[in-house]
Amino acid sequence: MIHRFLVFLSVPILLAAPLAAQKKTWKAPRTADGHPDLEGIWSTATITPLERPRELGEKQFFTEQEVASYEQRILKENDRDRRDGPAEADVTRAYNEFWWDRGTRIVETRRTSLIVEPPDGRLPALTPEAQQAAALRAAALARPAVGPEDRGIQERCIVGTNVGPPMLPSAYNNNFHVMQNSQFVTIVSEMVHDARVIPVDGRPHVADNIRQWRGDSRGHWEGDTLVVDTTNFNDQIHIRNSDRNLHVVERFTRVSPDTLLYQFRIEDPTAFTKPWAGELPLGLTEGPIYEYACHEGNYGMEGLLRAARLHEK
Repeated sequence: MIHRFLVFLSVPILLAAPLAAQKKTWKAPRTADGHPDLEGIWSTATITPLERPRELGEKQFFTEQEVASYEQRILKENDRDRRDGPAEADVTRAYNEFWWDRGTRIVETRRTSLIVEPPDGRLPALTPEAQQAAALRAAALARPAVGPEDRGIQERCIVGTNVGPPMLPSAYNNNFHVMQNSQFVTIVSEMVHDARVIPVDGRPHVADNIRQWRGDSRGHWEGDTLVVDTTNFNDQIHIRNSDRNLHVVERFTRVSPDTLLYQFRIEDPTAFTKPWAGELPLGLTEGPIYEYACHEGNYGMEGLLRAARLHEK
């Protein structure tokens, strides 16, 4: 199988305005209960980075003339079929380009980063405690593994860290299947083949002592926008080094037949020194999504553990 990896803003009207203005004459189809129809398979694939490259400074948008040259440069840099440089560089490129599905275009808004808050397009600094915790996790992963529990959650096929919330682009498996009825919206991710079931019937969050891998999501409608509030993460999920106090609010607005505007805002006062937010137009794509059977043939884990035992000897 070709693997393809498959946001509440403080000022959502301002952030959505450029894209919404382009689509303002279009009206989303409705479900039987009168809400916008968000169903379909949507892709987050894009070569727009989460953080704005430092060399772009305060530049929030590319001009139309800059887009083509930027895309061409990034595609060349990402090309895993390149054979320039020393042998070590070739080895670190890993899989051939055939296996990757990052997308080939920047987002249609021409933003230079998916992050829109802070204005510099960069992740805010971590708190001292979060920096220390991140360093400890990195050191643990650098040591030979005693057992599978010593490895990261993606290596253990527990959950994909980019599948949400928040839903962020990755190198492959960028597809998400949205299904809805009057009581639930379900988002099935291609990566690790997980389903997030989001009640939209007004029920409260679960008790604070119930902690889950992808948090506890609750949705409601604000006009034509689905707003999803997620709390109650466990202490093993670290979205860009977040901790168990992570709080994510997402907004889903269908703005054209083939575009679902996705916005998110993150607050985690014990991990980040300030909130951060982003937006990403999701593109409608053809299905189906094939099952991602992560543990079938998970030879990487077997190899890691065998190497650790040889290292001990």
